[in-house]
Amino acid sequence: MKATVLGSGTSHGIPVVGCGCPVCTSPDSRDKRMRASLYIEGPGDERIIIDTGPEFRLQAVQAGIKKLDAVFLTHPHADHLHGLDDVRPLSHDRPLKVYGNKLTIEEMTERFSYVFRETQPGGGKPRLEPVIIENPVRIGALTISPVPVKHGLLDILGWYVTSALPEGASSPEENAPKAPEPRGLLYLTDTSALPPETAAALPQPEILIIGGLRVRPHSTHFNFEQALETALALGAQKVYLTHICHEHFHREIEEFCENFKKTRNLEGEMHPAWDGLTLPLRGGETTPFW
Repeated sequence: MKATVLGSGTSHGIPVVGCGCPVCTSPDSRDKRMRASLYIEGPGDERIIIDTGPEFRLQAVQAGIKKLDAVFLTHPHADHLHGLDDVRPLSHDRPLKVYGNKLTIEEMTERFSYVFRETQPGGGKPRLEPVIIENPVRIGALTISPVPVKHGLLDILGWYVTSALPEGASSPEENAPKAPEPRGLLYLTDTSALPPETAAALPQPEILIIGGLRVRPHSTHFNFEQALETALALGAQKVYLTHICHEHFHREIEEFCENFKKTRNLEGEMHPAWDGLTLPLRGGETTPFW
């Protein structure tokens, strides 16, 4: 399984329109952040996307996306949804299922109402099949589980994704009498709190991509420290901050992560994500945790 961060920026993207701050004018390509989105490729040629923000067309072209099996939405805010029409070329052959919680699906069908009513010929529109998700979904070798979290007062979803081992491969658990290693990818953007029942049920992920907006506190987002503390509590092996604003250079956030590790005598990896970051993952169990 492989994950690609298509966008690591907050709602306005970076550079911000009309802003001439040092980060927005930085020559470091890692300081250019499109709206948050994640692309996942499974071992059986499965292809899914988490969130379709306003730059989805550009992100898909850059990543060479030629097919999708499903769209998974975290919530209906514009920076996570408003590029949905651009899945149109990827839904010619068959309708594309779009998964989300009840609020997200209801708002999606309202804002893209033209998709679901008869319109004049010509122009075209995406073929979408909205699905209110309550249980894990299996797409080929991938298992995608909804993870209820809070975004301020809003109930939104994170996603936990695992993949089956390639045919003929053996799991490390079969060859050594030790506890199972962390498996799967946990994606928690725009999060400000984990409900106790969610935190108690989550398995230890191999990779956690988690929203960390900035150093300063925010009412509806984790700041850097809160995001890393949450990652520490979940026991993630590798941690990447996403949904980052324009208050900090990439290199500054790297330093913040290194200092966080040093002050707590931690091992493992903690970094800011960047657009185009690719993350390979091991195959593992696909048993839903939910």
